[in-house]
Amino acid sequence: MDREARGVLYMVATPIGNLEDITLRALRVLKEVDLVAAEDTRRSKILLSAHGIKTPLRSLHEHNEKERSAEILSRLQNGKSVAYVSDAGTPCVSDPGRHLVRAARDNGIRVVPVPGACALPAALSVCGFQAEPFLFCGFLPPRSNRRRRFLESIMEEECSIIFYESPARIRETLEDALDILGDRQVMAARELTKVFEEIREGKISELLAAWPGAGVKGEFTVMLQGAAREPAVLSEREIGEQLLKILSEKGVSLRDAVAEAARRTQMPRKKIYDAALRIRREFP
Repeated sequence: MDREARGVLYMVATPIGNLEDITLRALRVLKEVDLVAAEDTRRSKILLSAHGIKTPLRSLHEHNEKERSAEILSRLQNGKSVAYVSDAGTPCVSDPGRHLVRAARDNGIRVVPVPGACALPAALSVCGFQAEPFLFCGFLPPRSNRRRRFLESIMEEECSIIFYESPARIRETLEDALDILGDRQVMAARELTKVFEEIREGKISELLAAWPGAGVKGEFTVMLQGAAREPAVLSEREIGEQLLKILSEKGVSLRDAVAEAARRTQMPRKKIYDAALRIRREFP
């Protein structure tokens, strides 16, 4: 590596599954740096070995990032070049690395991005509906009450909503989204670029109805269409008429009637439920 490239921190994107999804530049940088700092050295060792790269590895993950960043900063200040890689995809996109970048920049170290694979644009390319502009939310809050409050805060956003989710929480997250945002168009991509890659699309209710159940594996990238520019707006009287019609037709509970009214009108279920409660208080 030439002298000008010494003392540089490279943030290197790595494959999100398929080991072939890495750029020639990334391979060159990983070969030429003095050290590769990795979120998980075991996983990064597989990648480096697959491409015949023998650069030393050092772990840097969310639990040791502050301590290890100081050590790596010292190497950078002494003229050593370092590449940082996360488990998969682009560092700092819902992954560690921000503290290291901030420490390097605050100390006058040049930080260079080496772009490549990322689940977000990969999912965008196959969603099949107008997804721009979009709001990227990373991972939603894991606790239901915080997650629901967050979804309520973005329910009027007209841009598409994109987030990552774990297999353990995907169903309850989609149920919360259906309840709060309404039955929107959604695409859920799982295990992108891997052997068992799966991409499902449709209304939220359709994905939930067709869900395979427990035991699903692999991280999800989820894309929800934004709020309609001209959403259906019903008066409380019209909402009441809808609910009475559904109740008389189906003999269901108020909660189920609210869900059905939300499906028919495409209005957020919470708005219909709040209106139903006000109607019930005023006309018991």
